[in-house]
Amino acid sequence: MNKASKTQAIFDTTNILRYPRLDTMLMVEKTIKEADNYLTKTQLWNTLPKKVMYQTFCTIIDYLEYSNRIIIDKRDGKIIWVWNPEGVKELLSKPHLIVRSSASTID
Repeated sequence: MNKASKTQAIFDTTNILRYPRLDTMLMVEKTIKEADNYLTKTQLWNTLPKKVMYQTFCTIIDYLEYSNRIIIDKRDGKIIWVWNPEGVKELLSKPHLIVRSSASTID
């Protein structure tokens, strides 16, 4: 199953009971970014400043992983924040780097 079809299955309206509010998504993002250690999904859920339904929390985690803001270590389930827009802007400003679209192939 490719990433697009997996995402369609995850975010299909029949699979989601509650959509997260923006403030809830931002709270989860902030908690991940500011955590002293890498947390597992359950540890992160228990660390949140406000209680969130677990199904809603899982939808947020799925979205953050799909959008490449986090990765989940397959060995121990730790969540790692990887999104760095400032770093991307800095890299894109370097004239010696060439940006290729994901559709391009290497000859």
